Amino acid sequence: MHIPDGYLSPQTCAVGYAIAVPAWAVAVRRVQRVVRNRHVPTLAVLAAVSFLVMMFNIPIPDGTTAHAIGATVIAILLGPWAAVLAVSVALGFQALLFGDGGVLAFGFNCANMAVLAPFAGYGVYKLIAGRSELTAPRRALAAAAGGYAGINAAAFAAAIEFGLQPDLFHNSAGAPLYAPYHLSQTIPAMMLAHLTIAGIAEGILTGGVVAYLQRANLPLLRVNHGGVAADDEKAAVSDGKNAGKRRVRPLHVALGAVAVMVVLTPLGLLAPGGAFGEDAPEDLDLHKYGLSAVPSGLNKYNGFWHHALFNGYDFTSDSHPTVGYIVSAVVGIAIVGAAIFLITMAVRWVAGRRGASQRHETAQS
Repeated sequence: MHIPDGYLSPQTCAVGYAIAVPAWAVAVRRVQRVVRNRHVPTLAVLAAVSFLVMMFNIPIPDGTTAHAIGATVIAILLGPWAAVLAVSVALGFQALLFGDGGVLAFGFNCANMAVLAPFAGYGVYKLIAGRSELTAPRRALAAAAGGYAGINAAAFAAAIEFGLQPDLFHNSAGAPLYAPYHLSQTIPAMMLAHLTIAGIAEGILTGGVVAYLQRANLPLLRVNHGGVAADDEKAAVSDGKNAGKRRVRPLHVALGAVAVMVVLTPLGLLAPGGAFGEDAPEDLDLHKYGLSAVPSGLNKYNGFWHHALFNGYDFTSDSHPTVGYIVSAVVGIAIVGAAIFLITMAVRWVAGRRGASQRHETAQS
């Protein structure tokens, strides 16, 4: 679902940034109010997990791959604006360090996966969960449905963005300048993979996390569910006399899950091709799309960003691809987690200084 540079026109990319930039601005303001200091490490870990699950490419029967995002689970735990910030940072480092997704197309990649996905998923979750207790099974089912809906909303948006390019941007002979795929091709290609494979993976991830936290760490679920009742007996299990031990156990489970996913990230290398629309221009089947040459705009902008240190998640040129992928995963989750931690703490520090200054001025007046 990561759109590379060259597949969208510069004009389209500008629209993507016009959507994403205001969302980032609002997210920064909202996060400083919602995410307290004690929750900053949680947000950092969730951002790192989002980076990791987006690396975890699942082979699709047609020879391509698809991946989960992790946006809806962040939205459920810390709010959709926290998800905007976390997933955007993960996408940014994927583009800059690993060449996964374009820099020009970064705006729309964030609009799709960091804005639309968490808000759509969170909306479905709230709709289905209703006023059910925080410990009710309905909450976990609602989370799974939200995750499924969120990633498919993002996939559908990406399909539209791809599919409009040949109709909006072509030369005098009618040949496409950027992505050569029409809506009749992009929508089936994107939605088949996400409705059947990636969406299910996202649903299992989101619902599974919520179901586990209902039993093992109910206080974390309460962060973004103020005023929602919980079954007293089940809450006592989560918050009981052994709470000290129980606070550690979810961390152990999370670290174990991350370790397993890091080892399994090269699974996507088994597929002969990449995700739909993410192949290099030279890999395009020109005959299939009725082209005599690679679209000129696609050829011009596809190599816009040349500075990815570990392009294609290949940590060293001499390493085996599997080793490079695993090392890239470890480096990536460390960088993303640290970046989110520093950004969030900086935002809260600036907000604190501003508040102190305003209180001082009020006291003097």
